[in-house]
Amino acid sequence: MSIVGQIAHLQFFSRFRWRALVFGVATLIFAALAFFPERYLATSSFTPTDRDSMGLGGTLGQLGGLSSVFGNQAAVEVALRVGHSVAVRDDVIDKTSLKDRVKSEGRIALQRYLTKRVDIRSLRGGIITIEMQDPDADLAKEIVAAYQRAVQVELAQISRRQTAYKRDVLQKLVTEASDKLVLAQSAYDDFRLRNRYAEPRSAMLAIGDRIPMLEGTIRAKEIQLATARQVYTDNNLTVQQMVAELGALRSQLAQARSTTPNQNQGVGELVQNSSSLYRLERELEVAKSLYSGYMRYLQGTAVEDLTSDANLRVLEQPHVDTQRQLWLPALALAIAIFLMWVAIEAYRLRPPPGEALMELDRA
Repeated sequence: MSIVGQIAHLQFFSRFRWRALVFGVATLIFAALAFFPERYLATSSFTPTDRDSMGLGGTLGQLGGLSSVFGNQAAVEVALRVGHSVAVRDDVIDKTSLKDRVKSEGRIALQRYLTKRVDIRSLRGGIITIEMQDPDADLAKEIVAAYQRAVQVELAQISRRQTAYKRDVLQKLVTEASDKLVLAQSAYDDFRLRNRYAEPRSAMLAIGDRIPMLEGTIRAKEIQLATARQVYTDNNLTVQQMVAELGALRSQLAQARSTTPNQNQGVGELVQNSSSLYRLERELEVAKSLYSGYMRYLQGTAVEDLTSDANLRVLEQPHVDTQRQLWLPALALAIAIFLMWVAIEAYRLRPPPGEALMELDRA
């Protein structure tokens, strides 16, 4: 025999008035509990913000702070996990003085109260809602508002802790880069003083252009000397002066073409000094680049601290929903009891054939 049949054949339920009394009263009680006492739904909605939505993506990118402190994790998942954290519930308990307003003893009991009553979930589009249903509308609204503030504060603290760690690393790197820059600049200045170069690269370019200039001057002097010899003899003062000038120019050209490293303003000295200059310039440029890059990233941490609190974009402020709320468990029980009553009445009017034969056998 089915469960409905067993209940229908109970002696107590043999009369309709008893069945109506039990099932009707139970249905009415649970239906009344679904509507009374009246429950209120306090809710708020927000979405995690990113730097692009605040218009700071370009600025932080230039300062080296483009990447999120949470890495590649979805901001919605992080916000949900933070919302369900113990730290957020503790902050809500303290801010709302929940211990004095709820008849519950101990921190664990209050934590369980919030876990049971407050619902934090995500919707499509990266929207997060915080909802609480309670007969006390003011308490529900205050708890939802405290939850929203606590999530924002906790996300900001996580961001600041990560930024502080990043700042410590960058400060060490800036210090090391500054020391390397001082050493590179000192070596470069020593090279300039040792070789008496105010502008080393310009001076070396002038030395490199000296050989073609001397060669051109010598050719011009040779032409002048050949022309003068057609007019004057070798004993002429003008010819002798040109010969002396030509000899001095050829001596300077030989000196400039010398490959001896110690030869002043020679090719050897130019090659040796240019190699040292290029090495010192590379070291100085690398030191300047590292120092400038680390300083830019260090400045970016200041902007990250300023924007750490702007981690949520509130879509709906905490409010009480105007729609009347039902206690769904009580409503479900009322419907279940009423359907059970209908099934019992239908069974008694027309029992299944198998169970009717069983009744005849008993008779």
